[in-house]
Parts: sequence; C-alpha cells; structure tokens
Amino acid sequence: MSTSVPASIPKPPSKHQLALMIWIAVTPTLLVINLVLGPQLAVLPLVPRTLVVVTIAVPIVIYAIMPVLHRLRRRLLARRAA
Repeated sequence: MSTSVPASIPKPPSKHQLALMIWIAVTPTLLVINLVLGPQLAVLPLVPRTLVVVTIAVPIVIYAIMPVLHRLRRRLLARRAA
C-alpha cells in the first residue's frame, strides 16, 4: 500500500529551504527588537540581555512569521505546479 502525498499538499521544506526561511524570519525580528529595545537593554549584562531578546523573538518567529512564510512557500509551489 502506497502512502503518497496528494498533489495539493507540498512536501515539507528541505533543510536548506527551512534554514533560509528561518534566516528570513529571525534577521529582521532581531534587528527590530534591537532597534526598539536596544537602549533599554544596553544596561543589562550580555546573558540577561540575550535571554530577554530570545524570549521576545522566538514566539514572534514561531507563531507569527514562520506560518506566513510557510503559506507563501505553498503558494509559490502551487503556482509553479500549475
């Protein structure tokens, strides 16, 4: 019995595609966080400052940006298949 994926559901991204998507999501997120909160975070030592930035950035990337990038990827793949 074959477990083929329907044509309408694209395969998951390759490691390289996922790495690019993560880079696209993380870079501007960290840039904005550092631009907005940089002066306030500058008074903290490196480790607590990093923990604050990561605590803000990870949910933004995982719950807001990555789903959008996955939808865009699906649309792009659907357009190419059509």
